[in-house]
Order: sequence, then C-alpha cells, then structure tokens
Amino acid sequence: MQKDIGRQTLGDLLRRTRQRFPKKLAIRCGETEWTYAQFDDICNRLAAGLAARNIQVGDRVAIIARNSHAFAALRFALARLGAILVPINFMLSPDEARYILEHSAARLLCVDSGFAVLGQDAAVGTDVQEVIWFPSENATEPVTGLLRFDELLTSRELPQVELDGRMLAQIVYTSGTESKPKGAMLTHEAVIAEYVTCLVDAEIAEHDVILHALPLYHCAQLDVFFGPGIYVGASNIITAAPTPDNILALLDKHGITSFFAPPTVWIGLLRSPQFDKVNLQALCKGYYGAAIMPVEVLKEIQQRLPQVRLWNLYGQTEIAPVATILKPHDQLRKAGSAGRPALNIETRVVDDEMRDVAVGQVGEIVHRSPQLLQGYYRDEERTQSAFAGGWFHSGDLGVLDDEGYLTVVDRKKDMIKSGGENVSSREVEEFLYRIPGVSEVAVIGLPDPKWIEAVTAVVVIKAGHTLSEAEILQACTGHLSTFKTPKRIIFTDSLPKNPSGKLLKRELRTRLVETA
Repeated sequence: MQKDIGRQTLGDLLRRTRQRFPKKLAIRCGETEWTYAQFDDICNRLAAGLAARNIQVGDRVAIIARNSHAFAALRFALARLGAILVPINFMLSPDEARYILEHSAARLLCVDSGFAVLGQDAAVGTDVQEVIWFPSENATEPVTGLLRFDELLTSRELPQVELDGRMLAQIVYTSGTESKPKGAMLTHEAVIAEYVTCLVDAEIAEHDVILHALPLYHCAQLDVFFGPGIYVGASNIITAAPTPDNILALLDKHGITSFFAPPTVWIGLLRSPQFDKVNLQALCKGYYGAAIMPVEVLKEIQQRLPQVRLWNLYGQTEIAPVATILKPHDQLRKAGSAGRPALNIETRVVDDEMRDVAVGQVGEIVHRSPQLLQGYYRDEERTQSAFAGGWFHSGDLGVLDDEGYLTVVDRKKDMIKSGGENVSSREVEEFLYRIPGVSEVAVIGLPDPKWIEAVTAVVVIKAGHTLSEAEILQACTGHLSTFKTPKRIIFTDSLPKNPSGKLLKRELRTRLVETA
C-alpha cells in the first residue's frame, strides 16, 4: 500500500476537500443542496452502486444529459472506481451519438428524462448493457423501465480499487475536419495539471460562488470551472438552462461571484430586459472563451459591470482544455488576443518544418504540457500525426506579437466555432453534397452578432437544376444537429480556387465579409 501514499486522482481531490470543508455548500441544483460531506458520501454510494452493476477499472460510462447534481456526482463516482467518463453532446442526432457509444465501447449510458429516447435509440446495437435514468435540475418523473439514480445509491460497500493518476479519467469526443469525431484520452494527472493552471491563472478560489450554466458535457465547464471549484472548495450552483433570464435570476438570487460563458451568452445577458432589474454586484469574475469577444461588447461589460474582471480562455479538448489566458488588465490593451501561455503550458507558432516563425508571421500553434491528452482512442494514425515533431499540433493558425501574446487568426482545419460549439466544416459539406442539385459547396464561419460565427454554406447549383435555401434546410432536418445546420445559404456561380484546384476558403470568407 506504500505506493498509494502519494496518489493523486480526481476522487482523492474531493475527499481532501471534504476533510477541509465538510459543512460547506458544495452543490446546489434546483431544490437539491449538498455539503461537501454529503457530496462525498453520495459519490461513494454511487460508485458502490455502479460497482454492483459490474463497472470496473477501465470501463467506459457515457452520459447524455443536461447539467444536474447527478451529473456532478457521476464525474467523481467514476473516478473512485477507475472507470472512464464519456460525456456526449446532447445536441447530437441518434446516429452521431451511436457512433460515440460504439467507438468508446461504453458499457453503461446515463440519461435524463429529456434525452431518454435519444439515448435509448443511440444505444441500439452497441455494447451498452443498461441505460440509467438520472434526475434533472427540476423534478421530473423517472422513465419507466430504466434503473433510477436513487436506486444506485442503496449500495454502501465501495470496493477497494488500486488507482493511479496515470489512469484514464475521461474520453471526450471532439469534432475535427474529419467526418468522424476523435476521442481524446485524458488521464487524472493531465486533468489535475489543468486544474492547477486554472486555480493560479484564472484565480478560482475557495470563496467563489460559481454558476455552472453551460453544458457539463463540454470540457470547458466541466474542467475549467467545476473541477477546479471542487478542488479548491468553492460553492457550485448548477443549472441546466443557460437562458439570459434564468442566468440573471440565479446571479442575483445566489450572489454568484464567478461566471463563464461564450461571448454569445454574455451578449444575450446584456440585451435582456431583466439585466437592469437584478442585483449583480456580487459578480466579480467573468470568463469567456470559444470565440473572441467583440471590443464594443468588452467596453459595454466594463461600463455596465465595472466590478467584473474578465478573462479570455483559449485552448481545446486535447489540452484539458486551457492553453493560453488573456488576463483582466489586458482585455482592452490586447483586445482580440488569446493571451499568453498559461502556467503549465509551452506554446510556439511554427511553420510546416517546425521552425518558429517570426513575430507577426502566421504559423501553426503547437503545445507541450502535462495537461495534454494521452492520444486519440483507437486511432494511432491521428495520434501520431497530432504529436509530429514532439509537440501537439492544435490545428489552429496564430500570430505572436513582440510581447508573446497569441492571436488566433484562422483554423488550419477549418473548424467553425458557432455559439460555443465546434462544427466541422467538412462534415457539413459531406452531407450537403448528398443533396441533388448541389454541384459544389464550401462551408465557412462568417461573423454574426448572435452566433459570433454563423455556419454558412456557399453553394454552386448543378447546371439544369434549381435549388432554394428552404429546400437545403429541409434536407438537413433530422440529419444534421441544429448547431451544425447552416444559418445562412449563399448561392454563387463559382468558388475561388488556386491553380491546383484547392478551394481558397480564406479568400471566400474575406470576400463575403467585405461585401456584407
């Protein structure tokens, strides 16, 4: 047992926080409130219940559900067993979710009432042995025929499991330019290294009251805010409804001090009629990511919420996910920048030969960090490609200034970040090409006041065919997730290409922005 003395896993973090703050509020979600002692006990009982269903070290357990206290408990219960969390975006179609269940070989799937049908449909033909019902933020009736969350809590005997920080904690599936998502494998050590980065550079502290409104299936909310909040002993308010009016009401009611959201949500708060009717004086830390905050919005936040200090967080799933941070004092001085490398990260901007580019020159952003993924699950080829040259290739293009601040200028792999969600342009293009009448199509992200980047399809119609925007959107219904479906359809006679026939998306994007 001597080798366990220095063990550091996610389950250990919660136990230690319980010892420091047993009576402090850990979780509040709807009518449910748990102190750290209660939360730790619930996680132990849930782990025992999962063990009774024969979940063992290395087994994958998936979840398709909105934010809830039960989701929070699953995160740490699995860590206690050495099992692996596979969070699934609840906006995916059954086919898309089924691919993740199949690829990860998940043994159990947890769903709430809102996604029980989606989950049951997606589980058909996979290795999923049982679908379990999880309660929601608001009281809902259990789904008939499914094992209930509270039934798992009747088990009391937690098995003795040999754990190690180098074990996998989670497999998070991330969209790329490829038509199929990749499963980023992250160990306990990698995730905890990222927690330390957040505690230091994002100043997450034990006195914080943190509102978790963005989906926990996404590593930004799960691992930049919720996990570090538990680690340090903050109080965590969880909601499943990231609507402006609900967020504003919770900020007021619970005296929230810390809140994260992509720019689209911050803009929604500022535009809400309720904004000036609630008390937001407790809010002192604001965070954003997934896209650059427009300068005019930054100025408006500073004017209307002068007590709020802002951080911009840039990264990706594979780095757990924070890589660089733009801190409060730089928000306007370096507006549009992603900041500088955070505590546990080395970042370079390189050319195709892995040589550092000059200041002000565009290159690919690459990283080294203990936070990085172990590799892509069951995908050695893409793992080797991602780590070519001994650095992790982000796939993003960026520029460093003479002070070492990074600006992300493009996505090397044509990723669109719309409303905080990653959208693979190639995946959307491949579907649109199935529509009769489509000759050529390029999917790009264009600036949008609501989505920051709107998924836009630029379509060339086949000779002798007719095609309308309504027909294209109708074809997408039921096949593409809502967030992947184009927000704009633009028809054109031709797409710009170079002499070798390569599509020039950057030129297309620039041309459309200039003529908008």
